[in-house]
Amino acid sequence: MANKFEVGQVVTGKVTGIQPYGLFIALNKELQGLVHISEITNGYVSNIYDHISIGKEVKVKIISMDGPQKISLSIKATENNQEKASNPFSTQSEDQQIGFDSLKEKLPQWLKQASKELK
Repeated sequence: MANKFEVGQVVTGKVTGIQPYGLFIALNKELQGLVHISEITNGYVSNIYDHISIGKEVKVKIISMDGPQKISLSIKATENNQEKASNPFSTQSEDQQIGFDSLKEKLPQWLKQASKELK
């Protein structure tokens, strides 16, 4: 039954257990996966119960599968795209190129872009 799930797939599951290290999520009647505490949300999680409760349905992304019974999941990965889209204060635009060009080469482009954005 595990073969219907793939890494990268976003699915809905139900929280069946909470431990200090993460959440157990039932993907169907036979399979469950683990959301490690670091994959619950961005930032520090001191008390998992502040973020989730048993029985709640959650959207999770499958981040790895090591055999049919060891599935690693992430809630945080499903929220990142929504946060990027709704965050007007994002520090990097999608068309921004990252590299090691010298400041002398990039500065005129940046000034031109900033001038356009101010208008």
